[in-house]
Amino acid sequence: MNAASPHGSSEPLLAGLTVLDFTRVLAGPYCTRLLADLGARVIKVERPGEGDEVRYTVMQLERDRTDQSSYFVRLNVGKCGIAIDLAHPQARDVVLDLARIADVVVENFSPGVMARYGLDAGSLRAMRPELVYCSISGFGQTGPLSSMQAYAHLVNAMSGVMDLERGAEAHPRVAYLQAADVLAGAHAFGSICAALLRRARSGQGAYLDVSMLECLVCADDITYTAVLNGGPVERRSRVGMLVHQVGEGHVAMQTSGAAHLLPRLAKLMGRPEIVSDPRFATPMARRQNWPALLEIVCRWLDTFTSVEDAVAALSGARVPHAPMLSPEAVVVHPHMAARCAFSEVAHPGVGKVRVTATPFHVDGAPVAPTGPAPYLIGEHTREVLTQVLGYSEPRVSELAQAGVVAVPAAPPK
Repeated sequence: MNAASPHGSSEPLLAGLTVLDFTRVLAGPYCTRLLADLGARVIKVERPGEGDEVRYTVMQLERDRTDQSSYFVRLNVGKCGIAIDLAHPQARDVVLDLARIADVVVENFSPGVMARYGLDAGSLRAMRPELVYCSISGFGQTGPLSSMQAYAHLVNAMSGVMDLERGAEAHPRVAYLQAADVLAGAHAFGSICAALLRRARSGQGAYLDVSMLECLVCADDITYTAVLNGGPVERRSRVGMLVHQVGEGHVAMQTSGAAHLLPRLAKLMGRPEIVSDPRFATPMARRQNWPALLEIVCRWLDTFTSVEDAVAALSGARVPHAPMLSPEAVVVHPHMAARCAFSEVAHPGVGKVRVTATPFHVDGAPVAPTGPAPYLIGEHTREVLTQVLGYSEPRVSELAQAGVVAVPAAPPK
């Protein structure tokens, strides 16, 4: 549980909520990690023997294991892990029992998969109308692209964002950030919380359909609203934003977005005439003549011998800027430490591991994971079936012997 805050109750926001989690990889697990961090009991369902495929990616936390990636641990910390073979004929009865005690179901299979198991929103909400059921997919549950495989790279290509990101370059490039997944997870989290608010008022559940493609399109700030209303697409680097090498590092700057920015920068550069120059006198003129303004600013930055000197000058003039940091610098930055941006949790195999924290504070306090790192596939199967559903030990053993569920032979203590 999170520490008490002077600004409010120490009770987690979602205490008492149960989430049945059929998600894997990134978008869905990110959503349910946020729910878990706010106090929900999240029961993550994995396939026996295989589990979530990102268990096996980089970086492995234990030298003698291949199913303990930092990727998987970060996304699934604080959840109860159970293993059910959804394709087994007896699995549906177990899942229905879980759905009866759940407030929320989240899944990110390809559209139609949950229906084949008889576990789609229509089936579960017919049994439990107050259920909030959220489906996350690459392209949504409807439409001609709904069956297309959902990888962030493919969504980025289909969204138009890959085209925009190349700027004036002839060839597009692969984006590093898996933005479509994280945006979809965050939108799913928000819509689930909104649906729970409505349910608290009316008792009515909801079915939520979240599309990675649409989340990525909505992340654009300028282009789509312009195109939708007859405007052009500007295929060039972002106007008013720059990153430039200074000494051994790089400095990022913002010169647009507020009327006072250019006058401040012009005064700092010793070029006050820029403000009245017809090429730069209006926001539209600056957009049209951005290459010329960019050249002036970069020449001025070239007068500095170090990032520290440039940052000091820009800070004194209150011109928006930031040094470009490496990941190695970010994880040790004093600001991140002050914000408790990286949490330490117990891990059965290596003692303790660090993970990224939920990126907001509640009642003046950071939000930390509510439980330890995940470990074995199905590590909480017995606990959930006996303590949550009330199954007898013999019944759990029968289900395990039949291959419906998996129970680790030696669960970690």
